[in-house]
Amino acid sequence: MTDRTHLTVRPRERAVLVGIAGIRSVLPVRESLEELARLSATAGLEVVEQTTQELRRANPATLVGTGKVESLATTIRETGADVVVFDEPLTPAQQRNLERALGCKVIDRSALILDIFAQRARSMEGKLQVELAQLEYLLPRLTRAWGHLSRQQGGVGTRGPGETQLEVDRRRVRERLAQLRARLASLDRRRRLQRQARDAVPVPTVALVGYTNAGKSTLMNALTQAGVLVEDRLFATLDPTVRRLRLPDGSTTLLADTVGFIHKLPHQLIAAFKSTLEHAGTAALLVHVIDAAHAGWPEQLRIAEAVLAEIGAADRRIVHAFNKADVHGLAVPPAGAPPGALAISARTGQGLRELLTRIAAELARDLTRIRCRLPARRGDLVALLRRSGRVLEEYYHDGNVTVTALVAPSIAGRLRRELASDGEPAPASC
Repeated sequence: MTDRTHLTVRPRERAVLVGIAGIRSVLPVRESLEELARLSATAGLEVVEQTTQELRRANPATLVGTGKVESLATTIRETGADVVVFDEPLTPAQQRNLERALGCKVIDRSALILDIFAQRARSMEGKLQVELAQLEYLLPRLTRAWGHLSRQQGGVGTRGPGETQLEVDRRRVRERLAQLRARLASLDRRRRLQRQARDAVPVPTVALVGYTNAGKSTLMNALTQAGVLVEDRLFATLDPTVRRLRLPDGSTTLLADTVGFIHKLPHQLIAAFKSTLEHAGTAALLVHVIDAAHAGWPEQLRIAEAVLAEIGAADRRIVHAFNKADVHGLAVPPAGAPPGALAISARTGQGLRELLTRIAAELARDLTRIRCRLPARRGDLVALLRRSGRVLEEYYHDGNVTVTALVAPSIAGRLRRELASDGEPAPASC
């Protein structure tokens, strides 16, 4: 009997990874290549071979030397690889030359990260941002690689030989880029209006930032029960999540989980995701989550700080939280940690109470202590103080309520305006 069984699951592409030593990099080539292997697994590739080459100077035609290209061609034939992934960025010419020489698909680290983002973006805005980044990456790489690049006839009444298919493709990509930028600008305007509405009754925002897979989403779930997806892989979550968080002193803040950073993060993604990363740029406080169980945490710390500087968040106040302290039984942060850092475990709950207390203390530094007498009929102002600040003392006497509270300067200003319109004395600072 003839076997008519057909596989419906697409086989995984087999990949050869190529690392470059000798080019200035924050991470050693071995660690960077290990990270590339994890990225490849996240993207759905099966890594069949890893290789490196020491370079003093990059070959402008193929990045690596001709001998290495020949060695890669042999490896591809022996392993049946479908794709070669370079850990360094490739120019369009280098990528084209390598594909011709190797006879298979060649991509670089940036293209791999863009593919992962395309797979994992869930919100409409996230999908638009990824498509924008992918098209900006693709545009300079459109080449005469297809057989349909014949001249397009201009038709009767037109002048000139018409456009090549390549020119048509480039024009369509540019048109799509313009559409995406316009849609993202519209979403950005809507977000600004929403932020202005929140600022009217300000609740401070605390943003979780850090290297990918440091445990930000696990910490988010531990503190707020947000139900964010948690996986032991790079870029498990992309779309930001914001939840309300109650602090030990009774005050309330918003906790935002942001996309993770990584070594050699493509500039197209940083530019496209700036609106998503704005939580870090506008937050009152950053909690930098660091993987204490990773031997290369100092390099990851420096990479994350460089990305924060690039998105304009370097001046934010930061609490450094060394997560996964339970892996090595750390009671305190490892040697070399920034001053004031905390050792925590989002999985076991170690140090979380201390972290919340530190967050409350840092946010309290932005508050003004006021004392005011309000008419009992102005319960709306009392509710405002309770909702937007921390009421320290409250007592009623002769139809009035005297309140002592810690509030943001903007709330103190609003209170002064409200009381002035009622002919009441302005609140006094304590």
